[in-house]
Amino acid sequence: MEIEKIKLIIEAILFSAGRIVKINELILVLEKNEEEINAIIKNMQQEYKAENRGIEIIKVEDGYQLATKKELYEYIYPILDKRSKPNLSTAALETLSIIAYNPRVTRAEIEAIRGVSADACVYKLLEYGLVEEAGKTDLPGKPMSYKTTDEFLKMFGYTSLKDLPELPRYKLDSNQQIVIDELVENNDVDDKQNAENVNMSSNRNEEEINTKSVKNEEYKNTNNKQDEIEKDIIAKNEQDKNIINIQNEDIIKENSAREESESHQKPEAPMPEREGEDDLFNL
Repeated sequence: MEIEKIKLIIEAILFSAGRIVKINELILVLEKNEEEINAIIKNMQQEYKAENRGIEIIKVEDGYQLATKKELYEYIYPILDKRSKPNLSTAALETLSIIAYNPRVTRAEIEAIRGVSADACVYKLLEYGLVEEAGKTDLPGKPMSYKTTDEFLKMFGYTSLKDLPELPRYKLDSNQQIVIDELVENNDVDDKQNAENVNMSSNRNEEEINTKSVKNEEYKNTNNKQDEIEKDIIAKNEQDKNIINIQNEDIIKENSAREESESHQKPEAPMPEREGEDDLFNL
């Protein structure tokens, strides 16, 4: 059988049924396996979306249904249903959420979670077809349990209850108060991040201090080297000065010795003769 003919048959079946058609029913009629039918319907969904049509094929649990687009609801509802548009209160939404996340939950368990009576909310949800009875439980008194319907999945756009958002994990503290694990983990992450930031800041400050210390030490070493060089220059100048003084002293000594030697080598002048000395000797 050609693919295009299979598409026509699927579209006709979904339109005529006006309900969710189980995949097993389509397998029986089309004589195709589940993977092939799912692939064909997925291709049909893409074609509807590309053509921007007013209808679409939605998957609900293990079946499919031909439905109008959600954004066209306000135009269709006044014509097809004269009942008042479902308007869920906060209390009804809370009750519906409890039933969705806890299939086969009893009315007493709902009231224990919410802390108030749940009779009115449960009746309202039953009237709208969003929940249904799931059978009696084995608890004392055999209370009735409740679960969500396929209408709930269609209204909120879910394929199955597995698509529901994951609930935050919680635990009870020493005072039997609920503590959200995710909040605790987030706080731990924030504390850890803050600690890391503090450590990074401390390390950065320490690095800056070390850098400044190294620079100061280098500057100090440079100054010390300059001082040593200046001291060496002064010492050299002093040494040169001493050498000059010694040389000057040697020159002075040499000059003194030369003058003294010259003075010894100079002849003595003859003493003048005194008149009358000879006459005295002659007498």
